[in-house]
Amino acid sequence: MTRTAVLICPGRGTYNKAELGYLHRHHADKAALLAGFDAQRLAAGQEELTALDGATRFSVSKYSRGDIASPLIYASTLADAQSLAKGIEIVAVTGNSMGWYTALAAAGALSAADGFKVVNTMGTLMQQQLIGGQLVYPFAGPDWQDNPRRKTELLTLAAELNTREDHDLALSIDLGGMLVLAGNEAGLTAFEAAVPVLDDRFPMRLANHAAFHTALQAPVAAEGRSRLSAEMFTQPDVPLIDGRGQIWWPGGTDKQALWDYTLGHQVVETYDFTRAVQNAACEFAPDLFIVTGPGTTLGGAVAQSLAQINWKGVAGKADFKVRQAEAPLLISMGDDAQRSSVTG
Repeated sequence: MTRTAVLICPGRGTYNKAELGYLHRHHADKAALLAGFDAQRLAAGQEELTALDGATRFSVSKYSRGDIASPLIYASTLADAQSLAKGIEIVAVTGNSMGWYTALAAAGALSAADGFKVVNTMGTLMQQQLIGGQLVYPFAGPDWQDNPRRKTELLTLAAELNTREDHDLALSIDLGGMLVLAGNEAGLTAFEAAVPVLDDRFPMRLANHAAFHTALQAPVAAEGRSRLSAEMFTQPDVPLIDGRGQIWWPGGTDKQALWDYTLGHQVVETYDFTRAVQNAACEFAPDLFIVTGPGTTLGGAVAQSLAQINWKGVAGKADFKVRQAEAPLLISMGDDAQRSSVTG
């Protein structure tokens, strides 16, 4: 029986200690694909992915770097996308933040090699310049109840802090029931001082993360555009949903515009992952949402995004757990038990 699915590619922060060895565990059969990525790394004077993935020790300071995390996540995600069972029909592809680059390759708008070049180039540029930082803060309730009033309050606070002299702060990613804010040290510190600590961990700074999806990244976008040609881009094989919720259709995509969005708006403006997921649900009505590996942390944001629109009767965390037990809506390939239900 064929099942339709929207494929979701995760972004930074998903290759952690538990994921060390992900490529070796799950994708030993994709030696040719990984060898191509390793060759690009070696040509750039960088450590090979297979060596990084095969290391015996994980350190946050090393593996959270943009020039290491981004290519490892891309390779893991794309290899997962190539491992889906024949009974899975991908009707659309989207991604979160850096996952947009992987989504381009998974949907066929970039070749596997060119997608890797984009990811490795942008991840390296981000790390070299490391402009600003990011933090995460929730606005939804404990059962994922949407709280638009609290969300508005937090965004209003961020906007006010951004008006202060030498303070930069803006919404980086709309992420289900959470806000990812980005800015300079003054802006981030002021926000941290202005909000209560939640669950003993929020607001949470993200290690080695720059101020993604804000105007602070304009120099990175400009350098990326100078290094990465629009000629790499082609028509997608399946619909692509970007960080505005806009759909890029096979046969109807302006390749120059796709390049311009990818290395322009996508880098310097807010990434609305919530809208991307909700538009995917409403436009394509899939049987499943499949979040590729590495990691499983993006699943909550996907579920919260769907709960906000009461997708298939799921209005909160309790509903979601019941539905998952009966007939899963969401599969995380980073979870071995779930993975087996969608792989060949």
